Amino acid sequence: MTLDILIALALFCAATLFTPGPNNLMLMASGANFGLRRTIPHLAGVAFGFPAMIVPVGLGVMQIFDLWPPAQTILRAVSVLYMLWLAWKIAHAAPPKDRDAEARPLTFLQAAAFQWVNPKAWSMALGAITLYATSRDIGAILWVAGAFLTLGTVSAVTWVTLGTGVRRLLGQPARLRIFNWVMAGLLLASMIPVLLL
Repeated sequence: MTLDILIALALFCAATLFTPGPNNLMLMASGANFGLRRTIPHLAGVAFGFPAMIVPVGLGVMQIFDLWPPAQTILRAVSVLYMLWLAWKIAHAAPPKDRDAEARPLTFLQAAAFQWVNPKAWSMALGAITLYATSRDIGAILWVAGAFLTLGTVSAVTWVTLGTGVRRLLGQPARLRIFNWVMAGLLLASMIPVLLL
């Protein structure tokens, strides 16, 4: 991969990773509700899960949609249902002192698996592979995955840190409840492009 293509890939990664989307909104909400330390598994699942998704997508998983078009409709339906459940969970998160001991952010595996039903992740993966790994050889695909791993980790830490910063302002249960409802609403709004396809 040439330096100019690598710079273009880094800019593409930054533009797609740092903008609001399901992962970032959930990381921010998790940081606000659980703090940085408890959100680390969720953060790591996003940071490593998406680059891990890039590799099989680059190697041909997308051919499933060409061979069996209903798979795209099924993926869209599963994505919407899962996002609705996550939005409900965020909206109804109790303030820390009222939260039961079982409440926790997403685990590493849950966050990594979420990438496969995240519409923004699919569009990012397809766009990156199409633009920056046109040969579909493993070397180019690994460069794309590595760029997303590097910048994705910085993005995930940034969004969790924003959430923990907001946490200080949300000391009152009513404020936290409003924040959670706004985050849930934004998560649902991030689904609008999927629903309009």
